[in-house]
Amino acid sequence: MTDDRPNILLIMTDQQSATAMSCAPNPDLHTPAMDALAAGGVRFGRAYCTNPLCAPSRASMMTGRMPSEIGVDDNVREPAGPLPARTLGRLFAGAGYDCAYAGKWHVPGLAPAGSGFRQLHAGGDDGLVAACRPFLADGDRRDTPFLLVASFNEPHGICEWARGQTPPSGDVDEADWRELPVLPANFAPGTEEPEALRLVQRFAWTVHPTQEWDEEGWRRYRHAYFRLCERVDGEIAALVAGLDASGLRERTVIVFTSDHGDMQGAHRWNQKKNLYEEASRVPFVVVPPSGMAGGRVRDELVSVGLDLLPTLCDYAGIEPDPDAAGTSVRPLVESGSGQPPSWRDQVVAETEWTFPGLMPPPVLARLQARMVRTERHKYQCYSWGRHREQLFDLNADPGEMVNLATSGAHQGVLDDHRRRLAAHCATLGDDFVRYVPGPGVPPR
Repeated sequence: MTDDRPNILLIMTDQQSATAMSCAPNPDLHTPAMDALAAGGVRFGRAYCTNPLCAPSRASMMTGRMPSEIGVDDNVREPAGPLPARTLGRLFAGAGYDCAYAGKWHVPGLAPAGSGFRQLHAGGDDGLVAACRPFLADGDRRDTPFLLVASFNEPHGICEWARGQTPPSGDVDEADWRELPVLPANFAPGTEEPEALRLVQRFAWTVHPTQEWDEEGWRRYRHAYFRLCERVDGEIAALVAGLDASGLRERTVIVFTSDHGDMQGAHRWNQKKNLYEEASRVPFVVVPPSGMAGGRVRDELVSVGLDLLPTLCDYAGIEPDPDAAGTSVRPLVESGSGQPPSWRDQVVAETEWTFPGLMPPPVLARLQARMVRTERHKYQCYSWGRHREQLFDLNADPGEMVNLATSGAHQGVLDDHRRRLAAHCATLGDDFVRYVPGPGVPPR
């Protein structure tokens, strides 16, 4: 190959929390393939999705925009208008990359075939690696580099497991209850939790019978979730082995991430869609071409939905959309233990729920929420309900158990985060700004 630009291999899982890797560290599972990627690259310990739900998060990663900017707010509805033209596949195909996609897509308003990718595999995890192997084997015979996205479904199968169904990748073996993972330290709900959030949970109980689970039931949930993470780790190992067999590892940038996390029983929640750490913080590992130092963990605040696209473009020498808000993490990967002076001091995430037919319109039929994560604190604001603001000191309270929003001693911190969220919303034209209280306003 005469083109000296690197190949790009983007590996994605579905519904995997940042802590669901043995290198995180997590003693309840063993993920040697993910650990090996982290050992060969840089793992970002504070990387967040832009929305803890499949379609909005994936649309964000493909466009480099917040979901509210592009009108993708749930898993089903099509956006009102077209998505931005300069999506990941189109940018790379336009720059001469051979672009291929295998596995789960789930981006409303966009299809792989119309976005610069040729689709190698449209099914679940079964057969995904086999479909990628010929593509990787041909890599050294191409005149141009490739972008391959391998998008695995697991551990999303925990959704089926919670409903008493079989995950798409197969049953999970039962275990003696004494061998089950223990409950997380933040298993109980925290203080002054938003009324709206509990209403959402009661709505979810109509589909997922978690209100009937005892503590052993929650421990079995965690066991199943970790086994599914290990299962997809095996698929990742086979995929990377295919890359190694092609002889292209030293000319390939590997990025590993997930679209959102899973609550794993924290706050007595399963699945996703809320803004707690377990659902919103995701794995993000960047492995540069061989020969560069790896195995480091960085603590900068990363927004995967915004930063993924400019990062890949940076390695490929492609100019991303100048109007997008994301930043390439390549300087962080290559800067050793130093910190570039211009890195951001916050990330924002968003979510929403609709309750069709269950509550009177217009206000109670829709619940929106936004999150601002700064160096030490995390602020969450809901559009309605009692205790609709939350403020956590994540240094002192990593489990998000004590809501400081109602503490007068933290009014200054609360006001700072209110200003940050209001400014973010105003910049993007996000109408959530109307729900953000002004500085000095007592929490309701």
